[in-house]
Amino acid sequence: MEYQTLAVDTKNLRLISRLQATLMWTDAELQWDTSVYEFDEVVLPVHKVWTPELHVTNGILTTMKHSSRDLLVFSNGTVKHAVIINAEVNCEVNLFNYPFAADSCPVAIQSWSTEGCGTQLEFGHLKVIDGTHGDWQTESALLQKQRDDRHYLLVILRVNYLNPFITLMLPSILIVLADVVSFALPLGGGERNSFKVTLVLSFTMFLIILNNELPGDSQCGPIIRTHFCICLVLLVLSMLVSMVLTRLAKDGSLIFCCCSKEPVPEKKQETEDEEAKADISVVQLNASEDDSRMLRKVVNFLEDIDAKTLESERHEVFANKVDKAFFWCYLFFGTIYFCAMFYVMVKYTCTVNHFDFWY
Repeated sequence: MEYQTLAVDTKNLRLISRLQATLMWTDAELQWDTSVYEFDEVVLPVHKVWTPELHVTNGILTTMKHSSRDLLVFSNGTVKHAVIINAEVNCEVNLFNYPFAADSCPVAIQSWSTEGCGTQLEFGHLKVIDGTHGDWQTESALLQKQRDDRHYLLVILRVNYLNPFITLMLPSILIVLADVVSFALPLGGGERNSFKVTLVLSFTMFLIILNNELPGDSQCGPIIRTHFCICLVLLVLSMLVSMVLTRLAKDGSLIFCCCSKEPVPEKKQETEDEEAKADISVVQLNASEDDSRMLRKVVNFLEDIDAKTLESERHEVFANKVDKAFFWCYLFFGTIYFCAMFYVMVKYTCTVNHFDFWY
């Protein structure tokens, strides 16, 4: 028997395989005496001779066809014929570790038999050909027997992780890395917030585009879906914190109000004498009253600007400290998360019962 994996549909959890088997059986009615008919073997049309029928027990769609229109019959009644079986098997592949997934899938081969009457199978040599197709690689196929009437091929599969890693894992790592490096941009000006919003939108579009490429859900669902969800949460959290810190750097407040506070009008001073006395330190002795009033207003304006500048600088210093603390926390926990996720993807084992179809 020759086994070949044609494709592995990770979206619908299907194993599409091809089997080419050389069958040999004995039919007593086809024996002849070589002394009467001197030839030891003859070729007969296949539709004139009874041939055993094989089927795949766990196959969703199975087709068996003859590889030739003729078969070979020997004088002792032994018949030799080759058939080709194309089977689409419902295989609950363990995709938890995707794109580092590896699992085995049974292809149960049976013939008709009931209450001890029918065809009994005895398997010979098995050969695997062309083991690599797409993202999956067939490492080996083993003939196994669960009972005398239950035979199956145990196909051991492994994902070629390079292509899924480049198309799925690497973009998520690079986008989160770009988000970490974006903390080098200043809080003021809005460049950082715009960049973070762009990253979130890019990652969302990335998930929408790859929605059809992601593996389907099974008993051991792929953890890469959870990984994408956590990455999106990290990006959104970083964007929101950056926006809050931008407001903190501007006015030193984290309270969001719908109505802005109206400016408080300046109090009218009672008398011009009190104004002159309050600002006597900045008014020249021989200056007129109009000059004194003008100088006083200029000094108050400059003092207000200095006070606002100092307060703004204090807000920026405080916001930068908070921003730096969040950056180191974000980097620390992000690194731990990616290390833990890779460890789980590679080392964790999720078991699936592949023989439910027999029970």
